[in-house]
Amino acid sequence: MRTPFWLSLAWREGRSSVRRLGVYMGTITVGVAALVAVNSFRAQVVQSVDGEARALLGADVRLQSTRTFPDSVDAILDSVAELGVPVARVVTTASVALTQAGAPQLVQLRAVEGGYPWYGEMVTDPAGAWAGLADRPRVALLEAALMEQLGLGVGDSVRLGAAWFRVDAALTSLPPEFTFRNAFGLRAYISAAHLEETGLIQYGSLARHEAFLRIPDPGELSRFVEANRESFRAAGVGVNTAAEQAENLGRALEVLGRFLGLVGLSALLLGGLGVASAVNVFVKDKRRTVAVLRCLGATQRTAFGAYLLQATTLGVTGAALGALAGVGIQALLPGLVRDLVPVDVVFAVQWHVIAMGIAIGALVAAAFSLLPLLAVRGISPLRALRHDVDDAPRRLDPLRLAAVFGLAASVAGVAVWQAGDWRIGLGYASALVAGLVVLWACARLLVAATRRAARSGFAIARRGGTGEGRRRVFAARQGMANLYRPRNQTAAVTMALGFGVFLVATLWVVQANLLGWLRTDAATPQPNLVLFDIQPDQVEDVRATIAPFADTRPDVVPIIPARIAGINGEDAREILAARSPRVEPWALRREYRHTFRDTITGGERLVAGQWWADAPAAEPGVVRMSAEQDVARSLGVGIGDRMTWDVAGVRVESVITSIRTVDWARFETNFFFVFEPGGLAGAPQSAVSLVSIADDSTRAVAQRVIAEAFSNVSIVDLESVQRVLRRIIDRVVDAIRFMAAFSVAAGILVLFGSIAASRFQRVRESALLRALGATRSQVRQTLLVEYAALGALAAFTGVILAGISGWLVVRLVFEMPFTLPLVSLVAIWIGVAAAAAALGMLNSREALRSTPLAALREAEN
Repeated sequence: MRTPFWLSLAWREGRSSVRRLGVYMGTITVGVAALVAVNSFRAQVVQSVDGEARALLGADVRLQSTRTFPDSVDAILDSVAELGVPVARVVTTASVALTQAGAPQLVQLRAVEGGYPWYGEMVTDPAGAWAGLADRPRVALLEAALMEQLGLGVGDSVRLGAAWFRVDAALTSLPPEFTFRNAFGLRAYISAAHLEETGLIQYGSLARHEAFLRIPDPGELSRFVEANRESFRAAGVGVNTAAEQAENLGRALEVLGRFLGLVGLSALLLGGLGVASAVNVFVKDKRRTVAVLRCLGATQRTAFGAYLLQATTLGVTGAALGALAGVGIQALLPGLVRDLVPVDVVFAVQWHVIAMGIAIGALVAAAFSLLPLLAVRGISPLRALRHDVDDAPRRLDPLRLAAVFGLAASVAGVAVWQAGDWRIGLGYASALVAGLVVLWACARLLVAATRRAARSGFAIARRGGTGEGRRRVFAARQGMANLYRPRNQTAAVTMALGFGVFLVATLWVVQANLLGWLRTDAATPQPNLVLFDIQPDQVEDVRATIAPFADTRPDVVPIIPARIAGINGEDAREILAARSPRVEPWALRREYRHTFRDTITGGERLVAGQWWADAPAAEPGVVRMSAEQDVARSLGVGIGDRMTWDVAGVRVESVITSIRTVDWARFETNFFFVFEPGGLAGAPQSAVSLVSIADDSTRAVAQRVIAEAFSNVSIVDLESVQRVLRRIIDRVVDAIRFMAAFSVAAGILVLFGSIAASRFQRVRESALLRALGATRSQVRQTLLVEYAALGALAAFTGVILAGISGWLVVRLVFEMPFTLPLVSLVAIWIGVAAAAAALGMLNSREALRSTPLAALREAEN
């Protein structure tokens, strides 16, 4: 059977075109590698979370509350225990671990009763200590890292609250848990029988009460949860099953994975942009060849099919190589996000992800190459005889319109698939297109500006100056003129390289602002020590004790926990049952912590109503209250609305007299609801104090003094919390920056490709300049000016867009004050411009090495 001519043509032309289009195949490889790596890792994480769902929870179902379980819940637990369901209880609270000489450390103290955990293993050194925790008096098991921080060994003593415990063993391995919880202290375990002796559980104490049930049968578990869900909800007790927790965790990590995938998708789409640019240059170079084929009887369809097959084949090959590279990169991602994933991620090849990556790579290559390839159909046979024949006039071409629509649909479809949500996908695709349009417009402005600047430079060179000066002006003018010469790649390089810089620089701007917010400002003392669970009779003593160490006067703020019992006379449970769209359920179910004061803070601003002095008096038995704007909107309340609160079992009526905004980014004692002075003064309460102690050694002494004098008061050193938060933020940013680096790599490959695509033209131009008397140094300076201008424009545009997008993210998403890291952005701009110039010169060595005669002969051939 005879091979069709268009296949033979594609094979013969493809062998000679691989060198010219191979670099652009690399851009597809980079993009597919990013997609396959992220999506494979995402699938791995979901599988690992599903496999360790029970170990993550420690049970099949968990009940939790910030208060002691009410009698109704205790009765349910007692009844299922009588039926043979294993039940364990854990109370978690904060405590300061104190040794005889070492610095105090904040710990998560967990008092255990029963066989917790039902799943997962608690490994101790010496072995077997966990099983006998309840049988030995006054013993504690501490995480190995905590023992190292405290300088403790097995057999030493540690004070937790008001009680001393003997360290019986070190916990060397525990069931998986979210690492960011350890920002508030490592874990120490004691028997629940000794919890009361610590004196840590008092009114208002920050404690979490949990019950863990082992119900392995899915049907029995479902019946238990559904039968008691309303009772638990009415009691303010949360219910989580292992499957639900795994699903929630998987969903959260899925969101991170999809976002990283969208960042990686940018590299693939930039690769498609590079393919379109290369194919456009390739088609222009092949116009004479196509014209000759047309003279010999070939149809438009023959040439078009051959070149489309070439582009698609290169795309499939590049995608296959990218999928292979992505599997290797997949193994690196667990290290980047290890602080965000509480399970060990087991490596496994995701064949369906690989197949999808190859298919998407081929689709992008074909979609981006289709539009420039359609120009093949307009090449006239006369071009074989006359080089100056004009191209056919542009007319409304249904195929070109279809190609444009297909390209847009492909980009949107791939973005929607990766995002998992059509709104996010379309929004991302629109933002991507908008950014590229801005970069393209900047490139066009550069072309117009350099054309005018080059003419001015020519006029200056003619007017005079020294010989060396005129030679430098000539080199600069010629280099700038190369930016608008025929078949230039200015727009493609600016769009690809600039977009990569835009992504990386945006992440840098956001990270700098987040970490800047976490850092303590040395010029203005900021609180870096938090004392909480202060009881009312301890307030003045705590204030007097901490004052000699503090840089500013320590304030002690009362805190009163309460839940919403009703709104405007309607019971909260009835409102939830009615599922009113005006009320968001989370805002009605949660427990709030209130305070009372006579002034507003610096981070608050009234937007409606009046403060106490100007507000109308309330009815007898009703307390005036100020509500935060967002929570008021979530509850569907406003000025004049009445709210009923359950404060330690007592109903308190309140009326909203003002609405205010709160700057949550400011580290202050911020509250959703603030009551007028005296309104809740008689309610059971505790207090919290924010203290600023800049000196590390002084702060350590202050913590020890407070811990020794007030055993129930917990202390959080915000410096240690900030270190953990910085590490988590750094991990997220590192992962995103890692994916954004693929976009930078795609931009660099486009730069390489633009040089390779115009190699013969550059060789010929350099030879002509040499033949006309230009020195090798002038040619080198000409090329250096061109590549430096390209890199500088791309980087400058990317940096400007990064500043704008960083401001939007910081102000609108994080609602924080914005600071532009100008020095860092300038460094990125200069660095990318220098790198682009160096890469351009490295890839143009052939134009400098060849003699004028040899270069002209090679270019002509």
